[in-house]
Amino acid sequence: MKGTIRKCSVCGMYTMELICPKCSGATKLAGPMKYSTTDKFQKYRLEEMEEDEDGDN
Repeated sequence: MKGTIRKCSVCGMYTMELICPKCSGATKLAGPMKYSTTDKFQKYRLEEMEEDEDGDN
């Protein structure tokens, strides 16, 4: 999605690019995930976020 701020997972720099211009690391969306009370897939996204925080893939 164009026009969204992203954060480098390596150096922490904010950018709008998919690849960090400073260290060439991968970037992730900086904003919070959307929340819905009727979200059927919330459980799976939370599991994925926990894996990312632990460093497991």
